[in-house]
Amino acid sequence: MTIPETMLAVRQIGVGDLDQLELVQVPVPRPGPKEVLVQVGACGLNNSDIMRRIGGYGSEDDPASATGWKRQPPGLPRIQGSDIAGTIVAVGSDVDIARRGHRVLVNPTLYNLGPEDPTDVDYLGSERDGGYAEYCVVPSANAHRIETDLAFEDLATFPIAYLTALHMLNRARVACGETVVVTGASGGVGSAVLQWAALRDARTVAIVGDGKENSALSLGAEHTVSRTAAAMNKAIRDVLRDRPVDVVVDVAGGPNFVQLLSVLRPGGRYVTCGAIAGPVVTLDLRTLYLKHLELIGSSYGTTSEFAELVAAIEAKQLKPLRAATFPLSRAKEAQAAFLQKRHFGNIILECRRSQS
Repeated sequence: MTIPETMLAVRQIGVGDLDQLELVQVPVPRPGPKEVLVQVGACGLNNSDIMRRIGGYGSEDDPASATGWKRQPPGLPRIQGSDIAGTIVAVGSDVDIARRGHRVLVNPTLYNLGPEDPTDVDYLGSERDGGYAEYCVVPSANAHRIETDLAFEDLATFPIAYLTALHMLNRARVACGETVVVTGASGGVGSAVLQWAALRDARTVAIVGDGKENSALSLGAEHTVSRTAAAMNKAIRDVLRDRPVDVVVDVAGGPNFVQLLSVLRPGGRYVTCGAIAGPVVTLDLRTLYLKHLELIGSSYGTTSEFAELVAAIEAKQLKPLRAATFPLSRAKEAQAAFLQKRHFGNIILECRRSQS
């Protein structure tokens, strides 16, 4: 195929509201020796896109400071987008030319300490340009060939959400038969947690917005609780009939933190990957030490976990949850819809060159 000289892309040009996203024509990037050029079929949206745009990560000294996810000023301008599915159309000099034409799902994590250590990473759409574009250059090792009949728009629902969810469950050592409370269970990560937990035969309680209960139950949740419950801990205990909670998987943070800790059994584990409902919480250290609780931070995932994700998709063990699809040219509208939190699953950008 003939690769064009320029492409359509959506760049973040500053920190702030949706007007910091601009639709532009830019040169198509060229792959380096160990890289591939992916024609992006679709790219998913994530909380990390929003947080980076608003500078929402703060710093240890100043939680209100405007930073990217590495808690440094974000490098701008930057093409956003981390959840990339597409086709390899060109390869670098050190990559087997036979890779051209492969359908791929891209692991957006760029490992600085090795492929099994996600504690120091860069990220597509953050430290280097991502998939809000018609083409994207990625390391060849990050472009995982995938054998499936799923459309790119469905594949793009998986990478960050399902990798993050799997890593959280591994970090918290969730096992067969354990009872797990999942916050934000209608979002990308939370709904992925429900599916991964079901594959482990864990029993889940899904915290969801009103009207989303049946969707959560269809993914394997045993019970649901409204995220607007006046007393979250009481609502959880009521549906479980006081059965102990082994693990809380929290993607939201915010004011329910204390109540979530209160439902954990002694020796229970709390794992978090996000703070969209509020990053600063209050902790009574007596609850922590008297109950022998574990507090676990988790983000992203490893190369082997991403390979496990690809295998599970190919085996049809996981369900893509595409809530809405927008053309690339309407990325601002897509992020606005994402922020309304009325959807179940993920919102996707179509990035094919033929779209209008």
